[in-house]
Amino acid sequence: MLRTRSLAELSIEALCTKVGATVGAFYSRFESKEAYFNTLIELAARDCNAMLSRMAQNEQLKDTGLPDLCRLLVSAIIGWMRDHEGVLRAALQHDDTRPDRWSTFKGLARASVARATPPLLRVMGKGRKPAKTRGIAVAFQVVLGTLVNAILNDPGPLSLHDKEMEVRLGNCLLLLLEAEMNPASSKTSTGASGPRKK
Repeated sequence: MLRTRSLAELSIEALCTKVGATVGAFYSRFESKEAYFNTLIELAARDCNAMLSRMAQNEQLKDTGLPDLCRLLVSAIIGWMRDHEGVLRAALQHDDTRPDRWSTFKGLARASVARATPPLLRVMGKGRKPAKTRGIAVAFQVVLGTLVNAILNDPGPLSLHDKEMEVRLGNCLLLLLEAEMNPASSKTSTGASGPRKK
């Protein structure tokens, strides 16, 4: 229900009707709507940590090239966001009044990047490790920023639930990392497309 309305707009009565429970049953488990929402945040965080653990233990990632690795990472992140879209949206909407709610997800984003960095560095080749590590962080900032905007504002043309979103963001991550692997060619192409002198 939080996918279509804010936490403030969500009534306990409507929630209980939706899930087939009584208001009394709700308050026997939760002190308030705030306590219920905090539990949802904890569940979303637990699911994200489980996803990160599975990624770290996935033996297939050790033999995966950069294009497939980018696709797998983006697909896993989007899958988790789809599962918890309402909670993420509500946490984002209340970031100005309760920043502690969104700080949990900021920490998960940093953890996701930290877990993804070693396998990405492995397939990005030797040398320039600090620059590549920085490039990975910036690339994920682009990807995650796009997804947060899709959850909060849904500006289109793609929504969080479009398969094309996975494909395009996977390609976006790949292109950003390839540019970091070949900084000289990136500068050359940038210069070539820059404004011409009159």
